[in-house]
Amino acid sequence: MENKNKLAFGRKNYILMLVGIAVLAIGFIIMTLDDEQYGLGFMGITLGPIVVMAGFVIELFAIMVKDRTHENTEE
Repeated sequence: MENKNKLAFGRKNYILMLVGIAVLAIGFIIMTLDDEQYGLGFMGITLGPIVVMAGFVIELFAIMVKDRTHENTEE
């Protein structure tokens, strides 16, 4: 009998995805906190985009990593 309530990812993947979304949000917030005109200061041009890119890397890692506990429940 097949379990129809299986999720695509394991618990570890979903936790990493939530962390990635939080890092993305922090990066966009950092970009909005820049005091320079049109956001052309250090926070808007350098720090914010680096944090956003880190969030996307975390999201990519969350999708690619295999959760070992999820593999064992497939039987």
